[in-house]
Amino acid sequence: MPGNLYKYFGPQVINLVLTDEGATVKLSKPEDFNDPYELFLTVDYGVDASALAAYQELVGNIDQLPTTCFSNSPAVAPMWAHYGVNGSGFVIEFEEECLIDEFPESIFKDVTYRDEADDGLTEMLYRAHVIGKPRYTYFLRNGVFFGAYFTKATCWSYELERRMVVTEDSEVRLSGELILADIPKHCVRSLIAGAKTTPDLRSSLKERAKSLGCSYYEARIGRSSITPFFVDDGGRPHVFKEGRIVEADQSCEKCSEPTIVGNDRCSWCQISDDDRRGAAISNPYRMLHNIGHLGEYLKQMDAISARISAKARSAEK
Repeated sequence: MPGNLYKYFGPQVINLVLTDEGATVKLSKPEDFNDPYELFLTVDYGVDASALAAYQELVGNIDQLPTTCFSNSPAVAPMWAHYGVNGSGFVIEFEEECLIDEFPESIFKDVTYRDEADDGLTEMLYRAHVIGKPRYTYFLRNGVFFGAYFTKATCWSYELERRMVVTEDSEVRLSGELILADIPKHCVRSLIAGAKTTPDLRSSLKERAKSLGCSYYEARIGRSSITPFFVDDGGRPHVFKEGRIVEADQSCEKCSEPTIVGNDRCSWCQISDDDRRGAAISNPYRMLHNIGHLGEYLKQMDAISARISAKARSAEK
C-alpha cells in the first residue's frame, strides 16, 4: 500500500504553493535539476565503441519529462536545511494513493542510490547490439528509462527521494515558463512548520491547515536525539514512524521531547539540582579557577598541544 509523501518548501513560496483548493507544485525537466548527472546512471559507458554507438542508435536521447520530487520522510535534517531553508520553511504531507488517483498517467517510484551502472542493463545493451532481436531493444529502452529517472548517486541518498514523472501533458498545466500540477486538498494530509519558522508563518500555516481540513504540526529540535520530532496544534508530541507521523508513545513531561518508554523525562530534563552541584564540585577547572591557576594552566596546555601538532605535521611531510 502506498505511503505518504513529503515535499519541502522555503518560507517565501507559501502563497504560491497553498491555495484554497489544495496545493500547486512545480515540476521541472531533468536537465534543469540541481544534480548535473541526472539521467546518467543507465548502462556502463565504458563499453566498447560499437556497443556505445548501438546505445546511441537504439536509445538516443532520453525524453525530458516533467518531474517533481518528494521525500519519504518529513524528518530529514539536510532536507530541512536545504529545501526548507535552514528549517524556516514548511513541508506538505500528501497521500500517495490519492495522488495516483488524481494523476493516473504519472509514474511514482522510489529513487535507487548507486554509484555504478546496472550490470543487467549493460548486458541487455549487448544482447540488443549483438543479437539484434527487437524485444531486446524494447527491454533496453524501458530499462534505460527507469534507470535514468529513478537512479542517483549515493551522495544524494539522504533525500529518501520518491519521484512523480508525468508522461501525459494533460496532467499538468503551463504558467509562462513554469510547469505546474494542481493537487486537490483531499490529497493534503498535513502542513508541517519548520523548527525555525517565524510566528507569522506558523500562524499562516495553521489557518491554511484549517481551511484545507488537514492536520498541522510544528517540527521541533530536541536535545537528546538528532532526529526532529513534531507537535500538533494541541502541543502533543509526535514522531515519524513506519512511514507515518504518529503520536509518541511517551514524552518528556517538561519539554515534550519523545522519550524511551518508561522515562517520563528526557535525558537533560532528568538532571537534578543535586546532580548539578555534584558536577560543579568535581569540576577540575573550577578548582584551578578558585586558586587562580586556570589561565596559566590553559596556556601551558595550549603550548604542549601546539608542539605535538607541529611534530605531527613534520612527520607527515
